[in-house]
Amino acid sequence: MSSPPVRQPTRLPGLRAYAGDSDIPAIVDIQNAENEADGIPERTSVGERAAEYRHVSEAFDSSRDLTLAELEGRPIGFANRDWVDTHDGHLREYRVGGAVHPDQRRRGIGQALLLENERLTRELAAAHQTDRQKVFGAFTGDQQAGSRALLAGSGYQEVRWFFDMLRPTLDDIPDLPLPQGLELRPVTPDLYRRVWQADQEAFRDHWGGHDASLAALQRFLDGPDTDPSLWLMAFDGEEIAGGVINGIYREENEALGVQRGWLDSVFTRRPWRRRGLARALIARSLVLLRARGVDDAMLGVDADNPTGALGLYESVGFGVKARYSAWRKPLEPGE
Repeated sequence: MSSPPVRQPTRLPGLRAYAGDSDIPAIVDIQNAENEADGIPERTSVGERAAEYRHVSEAFDSSRDLTLAELEGRPIGFANRDWVDTHDGHLREYRVGGAVHPDQRRRGIGQALLLENERLTRELAAAHQTDRQKVFGAFTGDQQAGSRALLAGSGYQEVRWFFDMLRPTLDDIPDLPLPQGLELRPVTPDLYRRVWQADQEAFRDHWGGHDASLAALQRFLDGPDTDPSLWLMAFDGEEIAGGVINGIYREENEALGVQRGWLDSVFTRRPWRRRGLARALIARSLVLLRARGVDDAMLGVDADNPTGALGLYESVGFGVKARYSAWRKPLEPGE
């Protein structure tokens, strides 16, 4: 018996490259509409996306790595691409993502954007000389049934899981001392690069990879809600032992009707682990966020984090709120 014909995606004549800042409001609208439809408690803003797109790195250049889909002149979807070398030393992961406005779903637009993402990624990867295996990567939330079906049907497999964790109140915060010999110091502009490097170093033995370039640092610093007065850094002499980079996202909170803070990165460098530093810094972060008018707090964690972070966060009152999956597939058929 012959196989059924493969359904071809809708080919949109409106696939085009990112045209600059004028495209950002439409991208923000599409992403936020998708998050709302899928029940994902995150929102982005024009200021956040502008900061992200204006700084070029080897791994991400908005003029090269963003594609928009238009219908009768209206942007209805977008696709984005970037790449990282994973910490295990074996893979170069070319990450593909994007969104389609909910009122345009089930028309093959997402599939067309994924195919365009893969086509352009293969062109870029062909110019990269590396001994690493090249793979595609993608992320979805458990609530995103359409995205999950699209990836699974396109040959991607789930390889890792992550949680968003919520502390629903900022009551009953434990009073935990810093380990002996460590102290908190204000994070002044001359320390921003050192904090960034310490954070990147602490995650080198974790799964996946990150863009550690100075352009990526500048994207973060230029974010409209980046507030170093919310960061807590513990020093041992002149060395940063660990820290928590906290954030409060005003537009997101307004859109969701919450007063929430995020512990965006909780890290301890290897020589200072297993001494209770992270737990003490988390408790102090919750106190600080409460003092800034926050009612609850969230953070993200790798479900298989090698340092036992999931249990750590549960011990200070966080519980799993949502689950997300990382997906991969070989860059070329047959690999």
